Amino acid sequence: MHGSAGKSVMDEQTFKHLIDNKNRKPDPMRYKNAAVGYRRAGMSGLKLPAVSLGLWQNFGSFDNFEVMRDMVFTAFDHGVNAFDLANNYGPRGGSAEENFGKILHENFIGYRDEMLISTKAGFPMWGGPCGRGGSRKYLTASLDASLKRLGVDYVDIYYHHRPDPETPIEETCYCLHQLVERGKALYIGISNYNLEQTEAAVRVFRELHTPLILNQVCYNLLDRTIEESGLKDYAQREGFGIIAYSPLAQGLLTERYAGGIPEDSRIMKSGSLKREMLTPAFFEKLAGLREIAAGRGQTLPSLALSWVLKDDTVSSVIIGASSSAQIVENLHINPAFTEDELTTIEEICKK
Repeated sequence: MHGSAGKSVMDEQTFKHLIDNKNRKPDPMRYKNAAVGYRRAGMSGLKLPAVSLGLWQNFGSFDNFEVMRDMVFTAFDHGVNAFDLANNYGPRGGSAEENFGKILHENFIGYRDEMLISTKAGFPMWGGPCGRGGSRKYLTASLDASLKRLGVDYVDIYYHHRPDPETPIEETCYCLHQLVERGKALYIGISNYNLEQTEAAVRVFRELHTPLILNQVCYNLLDRTIEESGLKDYAQREGFGIIAYSPLAQGLLTERYAGGIPEDSRIMKSGSLKREMLTPAFFEKLAGLREIAAGRGQTLPSLALSWVLKDDTVSSVIIGASSSAQIVENLHINPAFTEDELTTIEEICKK
């Protein structure tokens, strides 16, 4: 089921613009006018836009299909050619891939080679013991289903979405290696692996001569886990990239929650934020960061994204959006910081 644009929830001009998107073509100046730069994924030859578009939320069964289409066009027209999915994204699981696949077929049929499409498997997708984890059975079946929903012959990056303690790491890595050999994926990534788990995977991939190019993990001004654990330094030493999800801490590093948590917010949908986190001390921290951002001519979200991208170990940040305007707002990146700015940011964040 695809959502449909309606005049009751948007103005006439917006409604007409969304409907006209059905015959829209990508902007031929999209790379010349690109709002973002491109970074290598680790030591591979693959280059990712500094900002990628994630389809975790707002691309599901009950979302507005024409808004989805508009967001994909907006991202692509601004040089954002990487789209991050997973088998279970929706809700309903699989619907984000279906919707994105429909947009590809209807509007981007001749542009597949310009797009970087990634998907993941690991979380529960169907019933029974074979519908989750890191087994060869699950990863192979899941990718086949993802390719069918997307309507493509291969994905550019296939991630194992989370570690599976019940499956030997050798089995998981060998399956991913074989999927590359069979041409169903061009590159391999992992997601949510801690330092020890990543080290184990790297050892196996090295033996298989299939390089790991990315670890997709949570990283933002408020969550420094990959710094504290040594994972970020390890990525730099071993030559794979970090691709950061939740770079805006699911909206906490925006103005979205200045007055509390809106009922229609992504955080309320996912249930991953507790109201008690929004303390006076937290808002004082945001005020300090906002002051730094203003001094740089940026908004708070732009500062937060720029900070995550301040060094080349991070290959890309994955943003989510519910509108094209949000995408454009998040493309004002300036990853160059002075030492004084970085010192002040650290002082603020440690309060």
